[in-house]
Amino acid sequence: MAVSNEPKIYLIQKMKSLDKDIQTLLQEAVDARLSSYSPYSKFKVGAAVLCEDGTIYRGCNVENVSYPVGICAEKTAFGNAICSGKNKFKAVAVIANQEKCFTPPCGACRQFISEFGELDLYLAKPDLSDVLVTNLKDILPLRFETCDFTF
Repeated sequence: MAVSNEPKIYLIQKMKSLDKDIQTLLQEAVDARLSSYSPYSKFKVGAAVLCEDGTIYRGCNVENVSYPVGICAEKTAFGNAICSGKNKFKAVAVIANQEKCFTPPCGACRQFISEFGELDLYLAKPDLSDVLVTNLKDILPLRFETCDFTF
């Protein structure tokens, strides 16, 4: 097996080493996860978005018996912010009820979030001990953009 020479696209950091606004963002995502409506999968996800002005909006996943109709936590958080007149963002935090691994946004959410720029992305486990830090550009390098089609 060959060893990959590709650079890592993330860092694992301790919660207490992060800026206070990011710590607050992560705690908001944890709190949002508790509101998750997930009676079918029991997979609870919370997300929070940090706006450029420092405000934070949160969201949780909302399931439906018809699975494709459910809403991801990331989209709920962005929807809450946009409904409040915000559309300039700095960072996103996502936390699920996974104790052993980090849960990144799904592919559809990655594309959705990319509409708002190359945001910093923070993933954590519910206990917030370790935080995976990356950037949206790194996990979605070839996003679909307006230059991909003509009007």
